[in-house]
Amino acid sequence: MTFFESLLVLLAIAIGLLQISRRLSIPYPTMLAAAGVLLALVPGAPEIGLDPHMALALFIAPAIVDAAFDFPLVAARRYWRPLFALAVVAVLLSASAVAWLGVVMAGLPVFAALALGAIVAPPDAAAATAVLGSVNMPRRSVTVLKGESLLNDATALLLFSAAVALQSRNSGGGDLMLRLGLAAPGGILLGVALAWAFRYITPIVTGTRGANLMEFVTCFGLWIVAEKLGLSAVLCVVAFAMTIAYSANLSTPPRMRIHSFAVWDAVVFCLNVFAFLLMGFQARAIVSGMTPDRLHAAVGFAVAVVVCLIGVRMVWLLIYNRLAHRFRSARGDLEPATLGQGILVGWCGMRGLVTLATAFSLPLTFPDRDLIVLTAFAVVLATLVIQGLSLPSLVRWLKLDGDNGLDKEMAEVRADLAATALKTLKAHEGPAADFWRYEFETSRTAALTPDDTALEDQRALGRHALRAQRERLEILRREERVGADAYLILQEELDFAEVSITRESDRRIEES
Repeated sequence: MTFFESLLVLLAIAIGLLQISRRLSIPYPTMLAAAGVLLALVPGAPEIGLDPHMALALFIAPAIVDAAFDFPLVAARRYWRPLFALAVVAVLLSASAVAWLGVVMAGLPVFAALALGAIVAPPDAAAATAVLGSVNMPRRSVTVLKGESLLNDATALLLFSAAVALQSRNSGGGDLMLRLGLAAPGGILLGVALAWAFRYITPIVTGTRGANLMEFVTCFGLWIVAEKLGLSAVLCVVAFAMTIAYSANLSTPPRMRIHSFAVWDAVVFCLNVFAFLLMGFQARAIVSGMTPDRLHAAVGFAVAVVVCLIGVRMVWLLIYNRLAHRFRSARGDLEPATLGQGILVGWCGMRGLVTLATAFSLPLTFPDRDLIVLTAFAVVLATLVIQGLSLPSLVRWLKLDGDNGLDKEMAEVRADLAATALKTLKAHEGPAADFWRYEFETSRTAALTPDDTALEDQRALGRHALRAQRERLEILRREERVGADAYLILQEELDFAEVSITRESDRRIEES
């Protein structure tokens, strides 16, 4: 099979797996990991190579930009203490423990053991939130997990860069420490500076076909520039995306934002598909090249690493949970998390895209690369299966599955926004003002009384009328009384109108 044909097969498999995961309530990252293993066992399965140098930029940069755009600066400031405990301390402890295991148990050189520790240390919150899609997880825990996934990548990749630099011996110890010390602040400053500069470019491409393409060019370009300068590429793209998002609500046209979100969701999903399935193919090549004794030892070592990672994270999270209860300085102004929340966050240690991409990026000549890559894939597979499949049950067992307050918060904000709009219209008279007063008054009433039967009847009647409009639009298209361009614009307007009268709970059901 050609490379293009292989990619088509992989995408077709992923689409099928996604439908299965929806119907069986199994998180799709777990299905993808299992599919990677199964495809690796298929005789004659395609062998797809990947340039190690491009792996990080290709897989990690878009995923981080997508996540950082949705993570507000105010949350980073509010939760910086638990984020530091997870994204820095937990990663360093996990990497150190795995590195020690690598030296003692597998006989790896120190730099190779450190590289392995850096690869498997950062959990992937995207995997956790995908797993928890079927339950209502405490929103504070979700926020902390999302913030952790942004910042722990930077810690892990700095460690990884140090290990690779030590292996290549291209810098002395003092020079290496200086570069690592400047990498984090330099990456943040570069990302913020480029974000402010990008604001002057955005209006030029907004509303054109190059707008979404420009976003991806910028994403990959930022990563490459930061790497060339020896700065933290992760923190650079995180700082860039969060700075852009800070003002995007007012500066970005709504239609462009809707299109952009749809494109980024699809791209990040495709990257997850490729990463999991490509890792399966690499694992097959590695296993086939190992002797039975070597394979047996590698499996035992991988099991030890999995147990070590789960244990270190759980122990540290429980310690921090107790410290935060006892000492206010450990939690700031936040209410102390319950023991159940600490256990839940500790168990949300699934590894995913970052671990796979970092393993891909190991130079082909790196010592014991086969063992490191195989161990990384085993960690991803084991944590997604063991922790991923048990996480929803753990949420229910800890009695954390319930109303997470999202619907109440949205209702309060919607009522506030509607009241603001009504206040703005007070000085205006006429049919147009009356129309919008009715619209916003209806929205305010719906937000304050979401369970009102009359409002439910209103939504149902609105959907019925919109359905009739869609059917009429189709008739007009068949009769060639509406052109293709007008059809698409009118269809989008009907979509926006239907979304505006759909309850959030119904919307989540439709998307699941």
